[in-house]
Amino acid sequence: MCLGIPGEIVEVRAEAELRVARVRFAGITREVCLDFVPEAGVGDYVLVHVGFAISTIDREEAERSYRILEELGQTAELRASRASSRTRQ
Repeated sequence: MCLGIPGEIVEVRAEAELRVARVRFAGITREVCLDFVPEAGVGDYVLVHVGFAISTIDREEAERSYRILEELGQTAELRASRASSRTRQ
């Protein structure tokens, strides 16, 4: 089973012929490739799997999906990453 995590695009730029975005997940941001969703832009929500945005979704779907992932215990990596980035600052 593959797992896609919903996130909000906060910045888009071109990098070596790729569209790359900073996407916010639960308060942390990650670099994500947007080449599979060329229509996506700042403020849009995307479903991300292994660093690639694989589809756009609306805000309500993103929030619902994230709540379900939390209930299933599938957001621990995001919370751990967020905590470790705070201790490094």
